[in-house]
Amino acid sequence: MSTVNLNDVLKKIRSRRRGVTLVEVLIVVAIMAVIAGGATLLVFPQFRKAKVEAAKVGADAVKQAGELWMNTDAEGGACPTVKDLVDSKKLDAKKTDDPFGQPYRIVCEEGGDLRVYSNGRDGKEGTPDDIRDDFKPSDIKRVADL
Repeated sequence: MSTVNLNDVLKKIRSRRRGVTLVEVLIVVAIMAVIAGGATLLVFPQFRKAKVEAAKVGADAVKQAGELWMNTDAEGGACPTVKDLVDSKKLDAKKTDDPFGQPYRIVCEEGGDLRVYSNGRDGKEGTPDDIRDDFKPSDIKRVADL
């Protein structure tokens, strides 16, 4: 029978239980960074589109409140302001700003049409990223891609 030296057995066990090297950790971190970067590139455009869609829905809600105000509270065909809608309780005070943090803009056009605009991501009036209450899905995609 052969005898087994306990020290030899312990050395073999320790040599098999090798730890993780710094290079291996760095490789795993680099792989995770690449995956996170790819996910960001896929999610960010959808986030922009969701903000534009939310601005369109909010503008439509302000338009409905404005039309209700014009039919019930308007004096002499006046064009409502967001403040008028909030004061008359036609619009919740928490819904006066678009997703970009700017107040909605109400414009009364000839013929009695009411239009509500969000100034979009840049916050400037009259730029290509402005969002209207009557946007179609193709308009939403166009503005989201700007």
